Formats: sequence, structure tokens, C-alpha cells
Amino acid sequence: VQLQASGGGLVQDGGSLRLSCAVSGGTSSSYVMAWFRQGQGKEREFVAALRGSGGSTHYAASVEGRFVISRDDTGNTVSLQMSSLEPEDTAIYYCAASRAWLRTTASAYNYWGQGTLVTVSS
Repeated sequence: VQLQASGGGLVQDGGSLRLSCAVSGGTSSSYVMAWFRQGQGKEREFVAALRGSGGSTHYAASVEGRFVISRDDTGNTVSLQMSSLEPEDTAIYYCAASRAWLRTTASAYNYWGQGTLVTVSS
């Protein structure tokens, strides 16, 4: 499966942004789809995951209640709706796919998109 992330940009503190991950070579419903992010000088960290079957979701504590991960009806796009953004959310955001549920480490994900930069200004 191939993944391509888009939608990043510059937004003010408290603003919103929607990221998209285009899925090809397979359908997102066959995988656990996730978003990770990596700030400058930091480790890549888990943000959110969406289970292929059943649609269960899991979020990092730092984004719970502010971010929502979802899939469109075709299964070809997975989105991350980000609200109440903070400067600390500034990072490159990556979409990823795995066969395993409830994994929050990057090494558990086999497929990665190229990343999209989100910058939140204070």
C-alpha cells in the first residue's frame, strides 16, 4: 500500500487544520491507519490511530479531545482534523499503516507517507 499525506501549512495558535492521507494499492479498511508526528530535534511520536475493522480510534493524551481521525466512505482517504492547535503541535506529520492494532511505536508500522509540515504560530 502507498500513502501520501497532504494538507499541512501555517496556522495561528488556536486554529484548525485538516490533514489527508491518500491510500493507494489497497484500502485503508484493511489496515490500522495512524498519524505520527516529529518535531525538530525530537523523536517521532504517535498521534492517533484508526482500526480497519469496527472503526475504533486511539489518541495520544496530548491530542485527545482536539484531534479526530477518520476515514471517508471509499476507504481511500484517511483524515486528521486538528483543532485548538498549539505551538507545541508544530511538526512534520506522517500517515502510516500497520496490520496490528493499538501499537503506538513507529517500528510497528510498515508503510509510511512522505510527511506534511504543520507550523503553529504563537
